Amino acid sequence: MTVPSVLRNRLAIPAIGSPLFIVSNPKLVIAQCTSGIVGSFPALNARPETMLDEWLAEITEALAAWDAAHPETPSAPFAVNQIVHRSNARLEHDLALCVKYKAPLVITSLGARPEVNAAVHSYGGIVMHDIINDFFAHKAIEKGADGLVAVAAGAGGHAGVISPFALIQEIRSWFDGPVALSGAIATGRAVLAAEAMGADFAYIGSAFIATEEANASASYKQAIVDGSAGDIVYTNLFTGVHGNYLRPSVVAAGLDPDNLPASDASAMNFHDGAKAKAWKDIWGSGQGIGAVDAVVPARVRIERLIAEYRAAKAALAA
Repeated sequence: MTVPSVLRNRLAIPAIGSPLFIVSNPKLVIAQCTSGIVGSFPALNARPETMLDEWLAEITEALAAWDAAHPETPSAPFAVNQIVHRSNARLEHDLALCVKYKAPLVITSLGARPEVNAAVHSYGGIVMHDIINDFFAHKAIEKGADGLVAVAAGAGGHAGVISPFALIQEIRSWFDGPVALSGAIATGRAVLAAEAMGADFAYIGSAFIATEEANASASYKQAIVDGSAGDIVYTNLFTGVHGNYLRPSVVAAGLDPDNLPASDASAMNFHDGAKAKAWKDIWGSGQGIGAVDAVVPARVRIERLIAEYRAAKAALAA
């Protein structure tokens, strides 16, 4: 598969830390990048919007300092997630800052916009668009995205329902560019499995909620540690888009997770954090959290992923 040079040689393992709404912040991104995987965050996490400039300055300066001090192990590139849905009134402002700081990778969600791709390409950046099926994958590439994030069944937050085997198989029948696979990946063995299926990268999110750097409450982090696949509820009630959430947080909100009403796409609203409260009180999570057994620094989590990945690779080779 064809992988851009910016992503080819600076990763300890082929993994991207997925952008976690509210949870991802500069501390987590910097820890991920300096530990050898792509770190990312949603632009909308920086509130008010003027804070995004500060965050991007903090990340780029910290990674430059790391590279100067550790030339033998330079940092991985960082990524900014842009919600390109029409309700995101901040998109133009936030995209301009990505151009200003030359964000190496921009991950777009909820719509594919040629003008967004063109802006990122203007300085040599890469765009990967997240999709839940082959139809949207075609649309994203037709509109100028460089790569895809295949969001399969079991992924945290907004997620699809298609098996990762089927989704990657369909995409690889026609697309040779960079593909990341999302969906219940929380171990180094699963990272290797994603590669074996045909993905270039594993896209790992929920495991990083239970890290010291994550902007999540102690109870949220502990729920990740205590939870398993059976604790995940799939619903479109909270944002108008189907997603996976932790059952205990749904119960704590006074709702019956087994009898939730349905919503629809018209409920989507990403205007300056209109949905932030839903994501603060109703906790997103993927099905892979059974592998998470403690709250640890992000570097420790990544070192474990690296060790598991190498061990799995060696075991298969043997």
